[in-house]
Parts: sequence; structure tokens; C-alpha cells
Amino acid sequence: MKPKLGIIAGEGGFPGLAIAACRAEGRPFHVLALDGHADPAVIGDAPADWIRLGQAGGGIEALRRANVSELVMIGGVRRPSLKDLAPDWWAARFFAKVGLKALGDDGLLRAIAAALEDEGFRVVGIDSVLAECLATAGPYGRVLPDAQALSDIARGRAVAAGLGALDVGQAVVVQQGLVLGVEAIEGTDRLLARCGNLRRAGPGGVLVKMKKPNQDRRLDLPTIGIATVEAAAAAGLRGIAVETGATLVLGRDAVASAADRLGLFVVGF
Repeated sequence: MKPKLGIIAGEGGFPGLAIAACRAEGRPFHVLALDGHADPAVIGDAPADWIRLGQAGGGIEALRRANVSELVMIGGVRRPSLKDLAPDWWAARFFAKVGLKALGDDGLLRAIAAALEDEGFRVVGIDSVLAECLATAGPYGRVLPDAQALSDIARGRAVAAGLGALDVGQAVVVQQGLVLGVEAIEGTDRLLARCGNLRRAGPGGVLVKMKKPNQDRRLDLPTIGIATVEAAAAAGLRGIAVETGATLVLGRDAVASAADRLGLFVVGF
């Protein structure tokens, strides 16, 4: 029997997949759902405690009461200001120690993981719970990238690698060699909406997503799902390229079907 898993749940459908995976293998689990981020419909009837984001001390106590030993952090979380966070004593002590403004997203997540492990938990990666969701090489669906799209993917990979090395973001949009936008704090959906207003005439652009070069694989892997495909289509893009083994695909068959329906390619590189 695997150790009891604590699922710290943010936005999107991946927390539900983690719950389903635990149930399928008979693994004991408990959810710590982040209020205002996690979807109650996704959490459903799973054993759970709900906390606000700044209520870290209460969340740790809840996990201890549930006898959790391993933790996975899964699902998106919109990064708040310190004022909006309203930290409790544990969170306030944490930020006083690490310095919120001095950390990028990856650095902050690493510090959170280290602090949780100092509390006696073992932080594991989502890919150890949902290995079947990791992107595989090749196309998802029938549409394939042409020579121009492949050139844009190569350009996007180079830009994303530089972007990630600075701990800024995991995504870039390239059209005909031009960088239309890079992901920062706004996230992929808003990046795509912004790039829809910047697209040029001619063949549409490509969204490239990949993990940061020095990123801890346990934390914040890039993700795509049906909503990403639909947002890319709405922005006038021709396709999406994701890093294999390092990007999570929410619903492989559904993503392929959506891509075919909208005439986009989705490919793992």
C-alpha cells in the first residue's frame, strides 16, 4: 500500500484526475482544496478540507489530522499580492523568511516545497501520480505542422528556453518567425487572448509550451487541455507544440478530437 497522499488542489481538472487515480489503485488520500481556486465540482465527494490560500498553518494541521505523509501540488493558482493573501502565522513566517518579492514562480514553489518537507511531509511530482498524462512524441490528431510551422516551433523552443532560464514563464507564441508574445504572470489563456489581437496576415502562429530548464519536476509542469486548444483557435493559431515527458495533457483523446474539429495540430516534441 502506498503512503496516504495529500492532494493540494488548485484550478482545473487535474485534481479530479489525481482523485480518480487514487481511487482506482485503492490508495488512501485526502484533499486540501484552495478556496477560490479549486472547483467544488471537481473535488466532488472526496474527503477534503477547504482553506483560503493564506491559511497555510491551518492547512498543515488539517493534513496532519488526516494522517497524510506524501503531498502533491496540482492545479493552477493565481498568484495573489501579499495584501490579498492575508497570511496566517505560518504563511507570514514563511514569507518573512524567504522574501516574497525576491522570488520568481519557480523559486517560490521550491521554497514552499522545502517548507512543507521541513514540516515532515514528502512532496512528490504530479507525474508520479498521473504518468499517463505526460505528453508523448508526435501528433495528437490528424493535422500535422508544415515547414513554416516547424520553423516557428524551433524558434519558440529557443525563446521559451531563454524565458524559462529567467524563471519568467513556460509558453511563447511565434508566427512566421515573429514572437507575438511570451507568458508572464498572466498565464497561457491571457497570453493567447493578447496574441489574437497581434496576429499578422498569412499562416497563423504556434503556441510552444515547455518546462523551465532548471525547473523542479515536482512543481508546476506546463499543461494543456481542451480549453487551451479552443483558446489557440480563437487566437488564430495553427497549432500547439509541447515538450514530451514534461508537459501534462488533460484528456489526450479529447485534446486530439478538439484539435481535429478546429483544424489545429497538437504535437509533442
